[in-house]
Amino acid sequence: MSLAYERAGSGPPLVLIHGLGHHRQGWGAVLDRLTPHRDVITLDLPGHGESPPLHADGQNAVAVMAQEITGLLKSLDLDRPHVAGNSLGGALALVLAATGQAASATALNPAGFPNHRYQMTYARAFFETAVWSAHVLRPAVPALSRSTIGRALLFGVVVAKPGRLSAEQARDDMAGIAETKDAMRAVFGTFEPFTLTIPDDVPVTIAWGAKDRLLSPANARVARQRLPQARFIRLSSCGHVPMTDDPDLVAKVLLKGSSIASMA
Repeated sequence: MSLAYERAGSGPPLVLIHGLGHHRQGWGAVLDRLTPHRDVITLDLPGHGESPPLHADGQNAVAVMAQEITGLLKSLDLDRPHVAGNSLGGALALVLAATGQAASATALNPAGFPNHRYQMTYARAFFETAVWSAHVLRPAVPALSRSTIGRALLFGVVVAKPGRLSAEQARDDMAGIAETKDAMRAVFGTFEPFTLTIPDDVPVTIAWGAKDRLLSPANARVARQRLPQARFIRLSSCGHVPMTDDPDLVAKVLLKGSSIASMA
């Protein structure tokens, strides 16, 4: 499999991994703040964006995605780059750190740390509804995307400030969600909480949006118990997908998280 990706900027390599139902363009709001300082690689996960479908064949879908990302890193001659991700991408960044593929890991609202047994049921119901809505509302999306109220209706659960989404991004995000049903079901069908051990010499940063309505900030307490060596940051004005909520803050978190190793 050859994952779709884009590369821009200069400096230490930083790989950005989007979340479930998203695509590499979701990092657009922070790219200009990163590329003067980092060689930034954004990618589409299997079954997302322009990448080929996910073929997990009953295996753990997150592990399969991590293998595909590792393959991309090798094809680009990237030896232990800095990695960062949002939601599912955050979980993948932590997996890559635990398996020796990353110099540092920064996870924004990462999946894998449920704080109660019903959370996965809720998250799955949300994504099933999102995929269904993306199909049913397809004719209305262009009109809805042109207003803040419409964007709030479409994305109010995952972003705290839907008005900061552009109409184009809202349309593209809805189109992307509609195509991720198979990958989404594979992920939820095999997903397990994060229990891996990350070596102490790999710096880890976990940042959580205080207004996350999909994965409660209480998940951060679970993450702190499992990864006590990590640096934790509260994103006070951000939701589950924080890149457009506060691009300056998110960019600072990503830059600092990917500079710890070189500063040590």
